[in-house]
Amino acid sequence: MRPPPPNAFVNKLVTLTLGLLIFAGTLGLGAVYVRQEIFATANRSRAVEHRLADIARRLDEVNAQVATALSPAELLRRNEAMRLGLTAPRELQVVRVEESPELRLASKRNREAFSLGPENSPAFRFRVVQASYTR
Repeated sequence: MRPPPPNAFVNKLVTLTLGLLIFAGTLGLGAVYVRQEIFATANRSRAVEHRLADIARRLDEVNAQVATALSPAELLRRNEAMRLGLTAPRELQVVRVEESPELRLASKRNREAFSLGPENSPAFRFRVVQASYTR
C-alpha cells in the first residue's frame, strides 16, 4: 500500500472551507432577504395605518356635518329658508317607545313568521299526496 499524497489533506481542507463559506453565504443572503421582507411588510402596514387614520378623520368630519345639519337651530333655519311651514310636533303626536325597537321588530317578525293559528296562516301550505303504484 502506498501512503496518500501529501496534498490530499489540504484538498479536503480547502473543499470543506469552500463548502462552509458557501453555506454561510447562503445563510447571510437568507437573513438579508428576511430582513428586506420584514421592512417591506412594515412599510405596507404603515401605509394601511395612515389610510385608516385618514378614513377615520374623514368619517369624523362627516359625522360633525351631519350633527350640525340635524341640530334644532339648523332645522328651524332651513324650515324658514325653504318656506316649508313645518311646526314642532305636539305632545299628542309623540309616541315614546320603552323597549328596544330592534328587539320589538324582530319579535313581531318572528311572531308573524312562526304563527300557525288561523288568523295568521302561513303563506305556504304542504299537501301530502299518496301515490299508488301498480304493476
